[in-house]
Formats: sequence, C-alpha cells, structure tokens
Amino acid sequence: MSKCKGCGVELQIVDKEKLGYASNKDNDLCERCFRIRNYNEYKFVSKDNNDYVDILKSINSKDLVILVVDLFNISKHIMDISNYISNKILLVLTKRDILPKSCYDKNFIDYFKNYNLNIIDTVVISSNKNYNLDTLYDKINHYKTSNNVYVIGFTNSGKSTLINKIIYNYSNLDIKITTSNLPSTTIDSIEVKINDDLTLIDTPGLIDSDDISNFIDGKTLKNIIPNKEIKPKTFQIKDKQIVIIEDLVRLDLVPRNSVTIYMANNLNIKRVFKETNELKTLKKYKIDVDMNSDIVIQGLGFIKFTNKSKVVLYTKTNGVFVRKNLI
Repeated sequence: MSKCKGCGVELQIVDKEKLGYASNKDNDLCERCFRIRNYNEYKFVSKDNNDYVDILKSINSKDLVILVVDLFNISKHIMDISNYISNKILLVLTKRDILPKSCYDKNFIDYFKNYNLNIIDTVVISSNKNYNLDTLYDKINHYKTSNNVYVIGFTNSGKSTLINKIIYNYSNLDIKITTSNLPSTTIDSIEVKINDDLTLIDTPGLIDSDDISNFIDGKTLKNIIPNKEIKPKTFQIKDKQIVIIEDLVRLDLVPRNSVTIYMANNLNIKRVFKETNELKTLKKYKIDVDMNSDIVIQGLGFIKFTNKSKVVLYTKTNGVFVRKNLI
C-alpha cells in the first residue's frame, strides 16, 4: 500500500492499533487522519525524536530548506537544527497574525540575525491571513537549487498549514495535509508536487521535550494555543501581590515591578495576595531577570520585563528560559 496523504505514514489494513491503519485498501487516509479531520479526535503518537532527526540528516545538502518558526513559540532548541543539516535556509516566521499588529516585521527579522544558522533570507507570514504568501512563493522559486524543497521545524510550528495554503494558492491539486493543534500530526515525510518545477517535502516536526504540551492534557492544550491576535496584559505588581495564570503558572516578583504577559486571550490571569500557597507544588524556578528581557514558558507564551527583577516562578514544564525582549 501507499503512504497516507494526510500524515505520510505507511498505510496498512491489518492492525487497527498500529499506525497507518485504513479500513479499506483503496483509502488514501489513515484512520487517525480521518478522525482528526472529521471528528477532531486526536490519537497520541509516541515517536522517538531520533526518527525525525534521521529524516533531516537524509536531506540532500544542496537542496533548499524552509525552516518554519512559530513567532509566538520560538524554541530555545532552534540552534539544534544546525547539528542535522548544513543546507541554505529560507527562514519563515509564521503566525504573524497572533502577535500584535503594532509590532514591526523588520524587528522580528532583525531578532533572528543573532542566530548562527545558514539563513539566506527571511519572510514573515501568516498562513491563515494569506499574509506575504506571494512574497514567500517568489523567494522559494528564486532560491531553490532543484525541484525539491524541504519544509522543516518543530511540532506545531505551522509547516503543514503553510503547505496547504501553497497548494491552494499555487497549484491545481485537490489534496490537503492533515493539520491539528496537537503535536506530531505529521508522522513521515510527505511529497507534494506543486508543479513540474517544484515539489515541497513536508517533514515531521521535531519534538521539543521541554514544551508545556508534554505536561498537560489535550483539552488544556487547546485552551492555551492562541487562535487570534493576542491582547497583551500589563500588571503593576506590588510587594504583597503575585500573578496566577490558570493552574499553570505562579509568578512572584521582588521588588515590585510591572510585567506584560503575552499569552492566549482566554486564559484566566489574576493578581492575588502573596500569602497564598496556590501552585507552590509546581516546579520552582529562581530567576534573575535583566532589563529588557522575556521569561519564556515554552508552549504557553512569554512575560516581558523592562526592569531588572528577581523572580520565583512555579509552573508545570521544564521549558523556562530567559531571552532578550522579542517585542
């Protein structure tokens, strides 16, 4: 049998419990993709990151690579990409529609100049809003060195959504790659022939083990992923106050300070009195934050600081780190 057109897995009709099961040999979708698309039912897939790394290492070093990065959820492990490929990279910063319109694209592009990757050009896009897709398509055709162009990135970065938009905008194909807000939807490489001169190859997303998606259930995950422009929330935190974000984060500051929180709009973010023991059973981090820095909680969002602060943060994930302000 052939590969599933939704996720790339090898199709099989023998075992319902194994990946790639299809109820009929003529099906072009596995049962998992069918249920994601039609019923929004997600079946967790346990895959080793080594499987995905092997796919990256097998990429022809002369072919153009599109690295898709979610602007809202930039992995601290992004530099690991350079361990697996040496290709020229067209950097695509996606989900622009999630961050405030008041931000300048040029600032995002300049931010990534600090990363030591083989980047030949950068495009800021929104697949959902069709923003800058013509520019990206022109750059793909300008920089490609063969018909094959690989699309890589971490899970949920928006690779498959981007390819679906390119299929819709620039081809006559009647196919669609399966997409989901949940990790590891694409399981193996999927080749999509856009035309006689361009084949896009969607690859499974690298798994970031520090992402909060690995520590919460599917219902909570859907709640923390923004689906529209974030409205930042700024809090002036006094000496006896803390910030609580759902049951996910507790933030204690010394001295009093102001913070701006960039997270999904529907999250319950509140100030409460410091004496509470709420969420103190979560993982504890003591962080000295410099001026103009963000504390990133991988997969949940980030907290912007303009002044120095001593922070005690409690959360469910290992993915907590400090970077210079993105915004």
